[in-house]
Amino acid sequence: MRRTIARIAVLRPTYLLTLPTDDWLRLVDRVQKAGLKAKPEVGIQFGAGGASAAEALEAEGTRDVAWAIQQAKRFVDAGAYLIMIESEGITENVKTWRTDVVAQIAGALGLEKVMFEAADPEVFAWYVKNYGPEVNLFVDHSQIVQLEALRRGIWGTSSLWGRVVTYKG
Repeated sequence: MRRTIARIAVLRPTYLLTLPTDDWLRLVDRVQKAGLKAKPEVGIQFGAGGASAAEALEAEGTRDVAWAIQQAKRFVDAGAYLIMIESEGITENVKTWRTDVVAQIAGALGLEKVMFEAADPEVFAWYVKNYGPEVNLFVDHSQIVQLEALRRGIWGTSSLWGRVVTYKG
């Protein structure tokens, strides 16, 4: 089941904080008990943000993808319905995209359990090209029409135009 979530700027904090995984797990449990669906965010870059230069983030380094996968698996085991994958350190604020990280996460968790942040049209086009039109993506609200047209094969660059198709049987 494909999901597209739009980013609503007023709901996204401009600061970052860290919580121990066990605290996150308690929050996942409380969210579920309230009748809501938990979607924790996992990433490999800490302290990122839209105003951070790629060089500054590169100097800080990234977490091991195995750690991120293990944390995500704990959230899924606790009942989280979906895991948001933060784009910083993967496709945002980097000199070279870390497509290896995407492949490891998708392979370990399955595409149905993850939603990748895709902050730019070339990023979400890459996800659709490599993981299909039903890959779960988190985009800016202003990009929903562009993404959905790409998913249907009626928009895209020369590498995607008219080449995105699905067969539902």
